[in-house]
Amino acid sequence: MNHLAGIPLWIALPVAVLVVTGSSLALLGTIGLVRLRSFYDRLHAPTLGTSWGVGAILLASMLLFSWLESRPVLHEALLGILVIVTTPATYLFLGRAALHRDRAENAPDVPKAAADDKAQD
Repeated sequence: MNHLAGIPLWIALPVAVLVVTGSSLALLGTIGLVRLRSFYDRLHAPTLGTSWGVGAILLASMLLFSWLESRPVLHEALLGILVIVTTPATYLFLGRAALHRDRAENAPDVPKAAADDKAQD
């Protein structure tokens, strides 16, 4: 860790703030995942940690390693883009699969499909 001892304060403070912010958002998403009751409610809480939380930690990493290597380090941006693109699609598929399962089991709290409503008219 000797290479980290010489980091100037103007780099260390924003990196620390970004890491603490990202970690706090990930913690909030985790607490929401544990505390919320239904599966559909639980779909919303982790998105906080995976979008803004990961983004803040990736920005901190980009800032720190760009200074340490004396060149722009931007390959972490690819990770951020992949997380931002894949997370909503994953949660959409999980939500639709749960909705399909609940409709197949005739769960009382789940609304009927739009095609079922048109067939009854």
